Amino acid sequence: MQASSSRKCGTTAAALNEACFCVSLDQAALADALTEQLGDPELSELLKSRCPHVFAARPVFVSSLQLSQVSEVIQAIEQTVSLPGWREHALDSAPPIARHDPRGARGVFFGYDFHLEEDKLGLIEINTNAGGAMLNVLLARAQRSCCRGVVGLSPGQEGADGFEQSILDMFVQEWSASGEQAPLKRVVILDESPQAQYLYPEFLLFQRLFESAGIDCIIVDPADLAFHNDCLMIDGKPVDLVYNRLTDFYLERDNCSALRSAYLADVVTVTPHPQAYALYADKRRLVDLTNTLFLEEIGVDQQVRAVLAQYVPLTVPVEHRNAEHLWQNRRSLFFKPVSGFGSRGAYRGDKLTKRVWEEIIGGNYLAQSLIAPGERRTVADPQVRPMKFDLRAYAYAGEVQWNAARVYQGQTTNFRTEGGGFAPVFTLGEEEELAGSTKQLSHASFTFLLDETGAIEKLPHPLYLALVRAERATSKLAGKRFRLADWYVAMEDGQPSKVIREWCGWVAFDADGGYHPERGSPKNDESDSDDNVDSTALPTREEHDRIEGLLFKSE
Repeated sequence: MQASSSRKCGTTAAALNEACFCVSLDQAALADALTEQLGDPELSELLKSRCPHVFAARPVFVSSLQLSQVSEVIQAIEQTVSLPGWREHALDSAPPIARHDPRGARGVFFGYDFHLEEDKLGLIEINTNAGGAMLNVLLARAQRSCCRGVVGLSPGQEGADGFEQSILDMFVQEWSASGEQAPLKRVVILDESPQAQYLYPEFLLFQRLFESAGIDCIIVDPADLAFHNDCLMIDGKPVDLVYNRLTDFYLERDNCSALRSAYLADVVTVTPHPQAYALYADKRRLVDLTNTLFLEEIGVDQQVRAVLAQYVPLTVPVEHRNAEHLWQNRRSLFFKPVSGFGSRGAYRGDKLTKRVWEEIIGGNYLAQSLIAPGERRTVADPQVRPMKFDLRAYAYAGEVQWNAARVYQGQTTNFRTEGGGFAPVFTLGEEEELAGSTKQLSHASFTFLLDETGAIEKLPHPLYLALVRAERATSKLAGKRFRLADWYVAMEDGQPSKVIREWCGWVAFDADGGYHPERGSPKNDESDSDDNVDSTALPTREEHDRIEGLLFKSE
């Protein structure tokens, strides 16, 4: 969903990630959503104790332009993977089970992970069993805002409901694509020791979702399955579809023998399946996606190649012949194991020691050009470092279903950071993003300071943004308190023509000239307006006329 933002916080995704603290995780709403979804307060407590850092404290803002670029990349990859040359190359290097026809199933919950560094966008990884989807449904229902303009940027209840329905539809589609005519009756959610898994509470959410649609759902370990009389069984009951959360991507371990036999006998739908991993998620595919000569040889369209070249960072295998070159350039590279998952064994090049580097050389690793993750400031204190985030696009059959962010500190994403975890993605409308850009002159923001005597001073907007971001301080305003008026204005021929929106509030400057916004009035901490405009900061009629005079007479 897209809408207009609060002008107080900024007009671009970068500015909002730096300065918007209007929205936070509503713990009460989250608890209500958990109880409603799980139907058991004890299960809600399980999620809190098992996954204390799975939900980030604040949302992340991403521009609609970058989200459209994400969709463009996914479409380009779909077109590439569909080519016979790609399939032959990918399956040649995979175990034989990857060649087995999955009976039309596409694979559920592809996760395309991106880094966003200012205007840059880079695909970091493709997953074919991305977790967290149901947790993000909950998260979308549990955001609290003190600013109507910002809350309008969120996916909201309608978006969460739509995503939840699309999840059900996706599994039904996988079942019918397998050639089955009968209704889907029983789903198994499969992982090793599922009750010990970090995201086990999400399995329970999926179970409740399936059961709400009249589909029996059982959470099991692969060793619990049995293959008898050409039928995959659990506790003596036939299994229609396996929602596969295993990291044994090719079903090679002994505990997968029943599942492997049933899959090869075409008596069960498995999703995601081994072939999907081989074609998309094997990390060697990142090398192929950035190999221009290979892409040209297998017939990838020139326009598709251009998209891949722009948004997929160059990735090469680490070999003895290029080891010295990679070591010398390690600060601009990120290293990850071919067979790893969940960021295990991954290193930023600037953090490498010689000992680890020797292990990487002989450890079947890839080197990927480094694109820094996005940054989200979660508290107004400039002394506190901003957190990092990546963007995950959940997709099915090449179409994005949902966008989520993962907020963290450290080298890679994790769920151990206080205030980190999954975060909802809020999106500005395209028109307003352009208005906030220095490249677009159709709209602009003008800021004014009003002191206690009623004197009005124009505050240049670039300086205002620098103050908000704690990039600047101003000794001229040190120790003073003002009412601030921020007006969003339509421009014609470089001149203000019409006021679109107005915002007013109290701000103070510390002894060093640092900027500190105040949420409420000088007498209390509560604003009277749903739009987070403090009524005590509103200009008088005479002051309003003077601001208009300054605005429309400005050059």
